[in-house]
Amino acid sequence: MNFSPIVTMFYLAALIAIVASIKVVTRKNTVHALLYLVISLIAVAVCFYLMGAPFAAGLEVIVYAGAILVLFVFAIMLFGLREDETQYAPSHHGISMWFGPVTLALVLLAQLLYTINHQGIQQQLSATVIDSKQVGILLYGPYLLAVEIASFLLLSGLIAAYHFAKDVTHGGQQ
Repeated sequence: MNFSPIVTMFYLAALIAIVASIKVVTRKNTVHALLYLVISLIAVAVCFYLMGAPFAAGLEVIVYAGAILVLFVFAIMLFGLREDETQYAPSHHGISMWFGPVTLALVLLAQLLYTINHQGIQQQLSATVIDSKQVGILLYGPYLLAVEIASFLLLSGLIAAYHFAKDVTHGGQQ
């Protein structure tokens, strides 16, 4: 089979997203899982960009890799690290613990630089660009209720997580 560079880069970004997602659910340390989640979300953004949706790729990075992960970090700081979390902390702080995330991130960076520097790929990608006006019309038109429901689900999930994780030893009240 003869794959074009775009198809090859898409499959490579998809593979990175899959590997990073598996690392997210298999890590015992929450902070390490969040680092792999950042890489996974950026890989999905690369897939969106290679499919001709640069606006969706930008939203993926800004909304998910930015805002949602800040919410996750806030939740981790709010709940605190217990003994079960600190026992999985790495005993050494060498370069080997950074090898996986850095390798995946560098492959994604190389893909983006290759895409930006080659005009032929940019011309192929620009043929199917979806502009922000079309996305806005869909999000705030027929899908407005779905967007609002998703925001309420995120808020209720954070409130429920706080309720389940709060310390009941002080005063004996819930």
